[in-house]
Amino acid sequence: MSAKKIILIAAVVLVLVGIITGTVIHNNANVTKVATGKAVNQDLVSIVNGTGQIKPRTYVNVGATAFGRITHLYVKEGDHVKKGEVLATVENVQPEAVVAAQQANITSSKTNVTSDVAAEKTAEANIAEAKADLEQKNFDYIRAQALYKNQLIAKQDYDSKKAAYDMSVATLAQRQAALAQSVAQTQSQRALVNQAEASQRSNYDALDKTISRAPFDGLVTNVPVREGETVVVGIQNAEGSTLMTLADMSVITAEVKVDETDIVNVSMNQPVNVTVDALPGKVFKGHVTEVGDQALLRTTGIATSQSTTGTEEAKDFKVVVTLDNPSDDLRPGLSATAKITTANIPNALTIPIQALVQRDPAQEKLLADNNGKMPTHLVNASTSDQNKPIFVQGVYVLRAEHKKLRVVFVPVTTGVSGATDIQVLGGLKAGDEIVTGRYTVLRTLKSGTAVKRDNTPEVATATDNS
Repeated sequence: MSAKKIILIAAVVLVLVGIITGTVIHNNANVTKVATGKAVNQDLVSIVNGTGQIKPRTYVNVGATAFGRITHLYVKEGDHVKKGEVLATVENVQPEAVVAAQQANITSSKTNVTSDVAAEKTAEANIAEAKADLEQKNFDYIRAQALYKNQLIAKQDYDSKKAAYDMSVATLAQRQAALAQSVAQTQSQRALVNQAEASQRSNYDALDKTISRAPFDGLVTNVPVREGETVVVGIQNAEGSTLMTLADMSVITAEVKVDETDIVNVSMNQPVNVTVDALPGKVFKGHVTEVGDQALLRTTGIATSQSTTGTEEAKDFKVVVTLDNPSDDLRPGLSATAKITTANIPNALTIPIQALVQRDPAQEKLLADNNGKMPTHLVNASTSDQNKPIFVQGVYVLRAEHKKLRVVFVPVTTGVSGATDIQVLGGLKAGDEIVTGRYTVLRTLKSGTAVKRDNTPEVATATDNS
């Protein structure tokens, strides 16, 4: 074979290779690389996160109930106390003196009552004597009447018997009045005793207020005072009015804040996993026992109903989680994170959340019918109010057409959202291949666009990180 023929054949081959390469390059230039995934059935767990701190369910500030100097503190921070245990005492010289004086007054009044009761007995005996004498005088008077009627005694004797009878009647009335007076005197003295005893109960209460006792079994979490300091009464949270803080550690909660966008999914008795920063590796099981109904400003923690500013800012809601099996290692105020399981759906049809897009189905159908291009007569057509796009959520599904992969927008109905996946209630079936990324591609992707799979890991660029 001559050299000319060899050169000619080589040139033809190069031309053919060039044509084929150009065709491939041209075809690939019109193909969009997309990351893909499939709709799969799996267990879907929806979790809402909240951060806050450990708090006892019940805690009280044991305040001063009497004015005076602290004579003794029996506990310190970290001590466990029993209900009724003495926590502290305040000087009690004056209350004790008042109690002693009133006790002497009660004793004296009770002695007077005893004396008045004896006077009653004497008055009763005098009445009995007067009744007997009256009975005798009555008999003498009756006999004198009969004798005088028969003119057997003189008028003087008759008048004497009658006068004696009248005297006995008056004496009896006098002694009955004296008895009534003694009874009234006794009742008055008993009332004085009751009054003194009631006053004494008040005095004992004032004396008892110099002793502070634990209202329940608990842990002493704060003691802001020292022995020798003077405490005051009646000013909540003021310096010198609080002796100590007592927490009931038998029921421990985690009080956390949940974002306003997630609170609608939180409800009572949902299971919760609580972790504490100070106890790494430990997970405490619990359940939701309180869901706040008032939004709290994130920067200040003040309820929106109490805020005087009109600024718009992120808001949270308070959620209280009661721990099922609290540990003795827990302390009030420890930072905690709660993972609230708001839903747990077995064998749910799911897709990655990032695959969802908002599109107008009518427009997407036109694009699909024209291989990703809008019909020429509609490109510059004005949009009337009646033909405004109606956006719905959906995904792009891969379809094989004439040895090419194209995407078609499919509206979907979604349900519960997980950390990275979302439940599909309608529009897809298990195994459907969908476009999951990348974000820059999904933002402009249209139905009918030719695509090819590119599931290589995405490398972050400076633009992506900016």
